[in-house]
Amino acid sequence: MTLGKLILIIGIAALVLTLIVQFVFKKVKNWPMSYLQNFAGALFIFSGWVKAIDPLGTAYKMEQYFAEFESTFSETWFSFLAPLFPWLSNYALGFSVFMIVLEIALGVMLIVGAMRKFTAWVFFAIVFFFTFLTGFTFLTGYVPDGVNFFQFGQWGPYVETNMKVTDCGCFGDFLKLKPKISFLKDVFLMIPAILFILAYKQKHQLFNTATRLLVTALTVGAVSLYCFSNFSWDLPHTDFRPFKEGVNVAERKALEAEAAANVEILAYKMTNKETKEVVELPFDQYMKEFKKYPKEEWDLEQVRSEPAIEATKISDFEVSDENGDEVTEDILSQQGYSFMIVAYRLYGIDGTDVQLVTDTVYQIDTIQIAPDSFQLQRSVMATNKRQQQIDVYNWDSDYLKPWVEIVNPIMEAAEKDGHRTYAITAYSDYGRIDDFRHATQSAYPFYTADDILLKTIVRSNPGLVLLHNGKIIKKWHYKKLPSYDDIKSNYILGGN
Repeated sequence: MTLGKLILIIGIAALVLTLIVQFVFKKVKNWPMSYLQNFAGALFIFSGWVKAIDPLGTAYKMEQYFAEFESTFSETWFSFLAPLFPWLSNYALGFSVFMIVLEIALGVMLIVGAMRKFTAWVFFAIVFFFTFLTGFTFLTGYVPDGVNFFQFGQWGPYVETNMKVTDCGCFGDFLKLKPKISFLKDVFLMIPAILFILAYKQKHQLFNTATRLLVTALTVGAVSLYCFSNFSWDLPHTDFRPFKEGVNVAERKALEAEAAANVEILAYKMTNKETKEVVELPFDQYMKEFKKYPKEEWDLEQVRSEPAIEATKISDFEVSDENGDEVTEDILSQQGYSFMIVAYRLYGIDGTDVQLVTDTVYQIDTIQIAPDSFQLQRSVMATNKRQQQIDVYNWDSDYLKPWVEIVNPIMEAAEKDGHRTYAITAYSDYGRIDDFRHATQSAYPFYTADDILLKTIVRSNPGLVLLHNGKIIKKWHYKKLPSYDDIKSNYILGGN
């Protein structure tokens, strides 16, 4: 699916809705205005729906934005705003559900014509906010590493990899848009947003006031329930991410690596650091003339061919053991069934405590036990007591409970049946991880990986992934985790 095809489908749907408004309800006051109402409404409903399937994905995207804003503002005159963003990040999931419900409800309100003036201003505010957000994301492509966004004089040529947030998440994981495309889309939506405010009385209205409010209220209730069902007690019912069930991660990672290795350098683009002049030369010509463009005076950018297979988050699947050694190949090449627990965060409060320890000082004496034989004897000379600071971990009891009561019984049964069992959590101090293992009595090994990768694999913390020869057979939210006997009967003995 491309943005152009999606816009075409929504445009046709808006036309059908407009014809229904006129020939069924006979409510069209202004044909262009009614069409824009239906187009914007249908777009918001669809955009909200694909995010409602996976509210956690939108929350994770918000966390990325909050982190980027904190970093940006902390180095400016507005540094007093920086502490606000970590606080907001703690409520990212709540903001996610609120924005999704608002987006879908607003789309319905536009189509039925509910509260025309209020809807017009809310629509304008949302579009303006997203225009700012996508504009900021796009413009960070001009900000080199080590340069703050507000240091405009040090901006360089546009480099896509400069962007810390690579897509706005407008359509969740259903459709990934480059920030520039997202920004232009939002700029276009400012046209109906302004028209709705200037001519809100020209918007059509379906049904009576009470019915319109009832439809809106039912929409808010139904969408809220739907959002919670996709993260609070189960996984999203549709998986748009690369680690979906049926994908052979081992094979896909190898194919993506091969495709990336075969990418060719087609040309070089040079930008003069002082004059901002841009020169682009084919690869062969550049190799003959590269001395004309010293790196002290020119910024260099490679123009590469597109890989035959687009890289996904599977390319970033890298797992390490407690010694920092990579075990990715060992995991993906595992033959037979394996049970992988994914937990992007181990919830608890880290702290320190003071412990009284005793140091013993010994002395060594030489004792003659025969005319020509001696023996060394150690004896205590003194003892000293001192205070020592130690790390302590207070784990969230509500978080430990599913590990102890739901996850670990399955892992123990799987291990007894000869299947490999392990957990992967975010990069952390292994002393902390080992303390968590003891707190949950988890006998299986814990590995580490990037937290964003783990969030992508499964939308549950913890979540269980069943693999067979590197292929994902099934994924479960811990609240929907069946017994080991059911897993064995339905997915192992079943011959997947």
